[in-house]
Amino acid sequence: MNRRDSKRDMDTELLLEIGTEEVPSGYLEKGLRELRLLAEACLRDNRVEVMGGLQTYGTPRRLVLTGTGISESQKDLVQEVTGPPKRVAYDEKEAPTKAALGFAEKQGVPVENLEVIETLKGEYVYVKSRVPGRPTLDVLAESFPKLIADIPWPKSMCWGKVGFPFVRPVHWILCLFNGEVVPFEVAEIRSGNTTRGHRFMAPEIMEISDARDYFLKLEKAFVIVDQEERRTVVKRVAKEAATTVEGTIAQDPELVSTVANLTEYPSSVCGGFDESFLAIPDPVLITAMKKHQKYFAIYDGKGQLMPNFVAVNNTVVRDESIVQKGHERVLRARLSDADFFFKEDRKTPLLDRLEDLKRVIYHAKLGTSFAKVERFTKLAEYLAEIVLPEEIEGVRLSARLSKCDLVTQMVTEFPALQGVMGKEYAKLEGYPEDVCLGIEEHYLPLRSGGQLPTSQIGAIVGLADRMDTIAGCFAIGLEPTGSADPFALRRHALAVIRIIEDTGWDLPLIQFIQKSLSILSEDMALDSAEVLTRVADFFRERYKNMMLGAGYESDLIEAVISLGLERINQLRNRIDQLKKFASESNEFQELALTFKRVSNILKKQETPFEVDPVLFRKTCESVLWEAYQSLEVDVHGCLDRGAYYKALEVMAGLREPVDLFFEGVEVLTRDDNSLRENRVGILQRVAGLFTSVADLSKLSL
Repeated sequence: MNRRDSKRDMDTELLLEIGTEEVPSGYLEKGLRELRLLAEACLRDNRVEVMGGLQTYGTPRRLVLTGTGISESQKDLVQEVTGPPKRVAYDEKEAPTKAALGFAEKQGVPVENLEVIETLKGEYVYVKSRVPGRPTLDVLAESFPKLIADIPWPKSMCWGKVGFPFVRPVHWILCLFNGEVVPFEVAEIRSGNTTRGHRFMAPEIMEISDARDYFLKLEKAFVIVDQEERRTVVKRVAKEAATTVEGTIAQDPELVSTVANLTEYPSSVCGGFDESFLAIPDPVLITAMKKHQKYFAIYDGKGQLMPNFVAVNNTVVRDESIVQKGHERVLRARLSDADFFFKEDRKTPLLDRLEDLKRVIYHAKLGTSFAKVERFTKLAEYLAEIVLPEEIEGVRLSARLSKCDLVTQMVTEFPALQGVMGKEYAKLEGYPEDVCLGIEEHYLPLRSGGQLPTSQIGAIVGLADRMDTIAGCFAIGLEPTGSADPFALRRHALAVIRIIEDTGWDLPLIQFIQKSLSILSEDMALDSAEVLTRVADFFRERYKNMMLGAGYESDLIEAVISLGLERINQLRNRIDQLKKFASESNEFQELALTFKRVSNILKKQETPFEVDPVLFRKTCESVLWEAYQSLEVDVHGCLDRGAYYKALEVMAGLREPVDLFFEGVEVLTRDDNSLRENRVGILQRVAGLFTSVADLSKLSL
């Protein structure tokens, strides 16, 4: 491609708009991301170059894809096709046979263009041909119907007689390449060069000539296509509305994003509610406003909740007072319900509700929610004895109270308040602050990478609850398969790992799992050893994935976790120091090779052997044994301090004695069993010292 062609292609542009009925706000971001990825793959697979990149934009009523610097045609395809063997294609006089003539005709080339290539099977004729690339417009017309159909959605729907599943009914498709319509049909809708403005303020059909024309006309038609720009507008108009009552809105990126994905042209109005509702706990008021109505709560200068809210509308209204009263009327009904539920719930002490959990089935094979609470309360007590013995009573109480709010009317109506209402009701009943906080925080983290518990009681109860869930699901065969994980066991396992890391508790993971299975076995029959193996492997895989996501190399992770996950709080430090030693120490390469020799000898030597110096026959045996004994105490001292780098430096002193040992004796001698077992015993001790830090045989050298 010459410079002129390159400049022309940089000026090319693509515009695709899929006009739909309102897409759910929670679907929009992922749908746009998938649209861009599918388009990138489509163009790449079809040999269409994209020099300017692809972008996606979206509103509730439209999914938009734009691109610049797109080549006007595919790259030519160079094909090399092998034909018959040379001995079949040509006779003794090197004249082409019928086989050669037939092959050339099939490939559409003169027989003189056939060439001979040497292969492993001998000489064959072949032809190299160039297939000219098709115009990009034709490629898009052919590919886009499937691309649109392939956008994955959490749920799709079909409508009327149209047998086309999509997130919402499609009403129009705008598709232009360099200003020319890309012709195709999706869901019985033909693509064209028209779009529509805001549903209420500018519903007229508009012709579009190019991307610049598209954005300018939609802006005039009260549509802000760029979702990032709409988020900025939502924050601005919500802030402006709050200032009318001298208040401020809290930082809430999640609500801002949700509201932005519900609107095409955001405007705001400030409303109020009766001050008597402020007697309801703040989390209830905020949840009622945010989760159900998508309203912003307003705070005064002291950070106190005000009897006001901001509602963001999708239109610029003529009479704000009418819209304001409508929002206030809807919210008043919500808050009245919440006030009733709150007062009714207060009539029954929280702990008395524990008995009500006997009527709630947790899982048909795992019993009621009451049974689950009983199990993880015992498990929480076990953990407290190890890491927080002085708070065991508080841990027990917090665990028993932790699920009681599930049967309150408030949580039944507002499920997002589980834990939150337990904390609020417990505080009102006078329970200790750390017990109340533990009720709420045992649910943390709520999502991958989310906030961890700040209270030790909450951390312990959360660990116990999650481990009971994991152990129970594995015991009845409900472990995750592929992408299916209905009980969120991957998230629970990652939460267990992160909490133990964050607290630094020296908590034996395998014993923790065993204790959970032991408690579970009191309620049901299970093969504890088999389930333990599967659960331990599951945690190992989750830990590895977590560390890979953090940027650690696979072999470094394997070198440490292949030895077990008994002390999760120490693993990251071991991996970090092993990585540092591998990159900085001049001894690393030779030391790792030496350990691999030791490891290879011991692969089939599962029986541990004692070492008897009396059986030494060569000086190299004594030298290695004495070197091991002299370094053992120092190495274990380093390990006790978590100084793994220093431990590896100390162990480097064994490299030369081990090498001399291999040179001086036949370790697996067949002449004398006692001698062989004694020598194997020496290497077992040396290997044990190394594996107290890592299995160096796992490292890539």
